[in-house]
Amino acid sequence: MEDIKVLHAVHPDDFKSYGTEKIRERFLLADLKAENKVNFVYTHYDRMMVGLAYPVNAGVELGNYAHLRSEYFLERRELGVINVGGAGRIEADGTTYNLDKLDALYLGKGTEKVRFESIDAANPAVFYLLSTPAHKTYETTLLVRADAFSAVLGSLDTANERRIIRYIHKDGIQSCQLVMGLTILANGSVWNTMPAHVHDRRMEAYFYFDVEEDQRVLHLMGEPQETRHILMANHQAVVSPPWSIHSGSGTKNYSFIWGMGGENLDYADMDPVAIQDIR
Repeated sequence: MEDIKVLHAVHPDDFKSYGTEKIRERFLLADLKAENKVNFVYTHYDRMMVGLAYPVNAGVELGNYAHLRSEYFLERRELGVINVGGAGRIEADGTTYNLDKLDALYLGKGTEKVRFESIDAANPAVFYLLSTPAHKTYETTLLVRADAFSAVLGSLDTANERRIIRYIHKDGIQSCQLVMGLTILANGSVWNTMPAHVHDRRMEAYFYFDVEEDQRVLHLMGEPQETRHILMANHQAVVSPPWSIHSGSGTKNYSFIWGMGGENLDYADMDPVAIQDIR
């Protein structure tokens, strides 16, 4: 079994002294995407693991890591998957699930064998993966984009018209602690999650996709009165501690997956921060 990169937790007082490179080192997951591989980072924020499976011309299997001290990856964990690329398929313990772009699959605790494949190597699937510890088994469930909860929020007046799609949450796919969905910014809109918020009961990870090669997203983080930023490119993820806001603005419209792990499954459990109070 191979080893895995481990991301340790950061105290907010320490964060105040960080420069650009250290912020990127401690929070940015820039190298998840590798052809015909599954890559994960193990974080000490609610023990969430963040990963990417990118099968181009060969199927790839969900392996195991010595750091987990488990017989197989999902022995004590659950896994959420959202495809942000071309059509693909996932085989889980002998059952095959087909995922088009923006379809989601939840894999419950106890699933032993998982394999990722693309339908067309010229337009490969890109499977974004989030995994959290699990105390019981919930049913493996496929949810296609058209059947998921969806709502339009914001407006062009504030440059944040966006569609929210929820997959794994209290009223959707059932899980132990994993919450997962995505946001699609409309043409002409660039701001996400503003006004910002924190939620001390849960950590969060953002994964940016459909960011054009020559564009970037300015991701804001930090305590509301001590904000910093990270410049994000396509198919990069950023970890957000419970004490940090998580918001951003792009040089063009884009999309991102949000995923949480921690105390509860309530999507609305957040402590809002007024725009005029952010520093």
